[in-house]
Amino acid sequence: MIFRNRVDAGKRLANALMSYKGENVVVFALPRGGVVLGIEIAKALDAELDLIVARKIGHPYAPEYAIAAIADDGHSVENTLEVRTIDKEWFEEARGAQQEEARRRRELFLGGRTPISAEGCVAIIVDDGLATGLTMSLAIYEARHHNPSKVVVAVPVAPPEAVAELKPLADDIVVLYTPAEGFGAIGAFYMDFAQVSDAEVVDLMKKFRPKAA
Repeated sequence: MIFRNRVDAGKRLANALMSYKGENVVVFALPRGGVVLGIEIAKALDAELDLIVARKIGHPYAPEYAIAAIADDGHSVENTLEVRTIDKEWFEEARGAQQEEARRRRELFLGGRTPISAEGCVAIIVDDGLATGLTMSLAIYEARHHNPSKVVVAVPVAPPEAVAELKPLADDIVVLYTPAEGFGAIGAFYMDFAQVSDAEVVDLMKKFRPKAA
């Protein structure tokens, strides 16, 4: 399965999530790429939209390989086996730097807007794909802090091992395509996977109009 772009993936995900239309839903998008999909889903479900800003901490010798993830409020998850093998001082510095970057991004993207509470709501967490699933694990924990009635993970594509790791954490996982082998990079499943800029996220969030109160 190949998606034309993130808008196409968002529309297809929205169709797969229509069973939640009519419920009290809050969509939480993971910036930056997940915001494009999140808007399509929020529009289709007539739902509120907010962001969960989490930053991965990559291995010092392989930065693309996530060994931990941290949110702007300091909550974090770790691959403990990997973290034990690296320098503790380096890890604490990286942790602090990524938390500060998460704070900066939330302020930039939302301009101090009050977070939307998911208490008693269906929290649908959206990204443009999963690799290790570590950042999504943190996003699930973040959503749980607001006492939602249900946590749903929605992504276009993910490897089966990442889905398996997330199943005990979420109430529902909606994945459009789970390749059995040769997952590679998320971008391989998109015809257009151009990077989403900070400015684009700011513009998208300004233009999005939530449902009427």
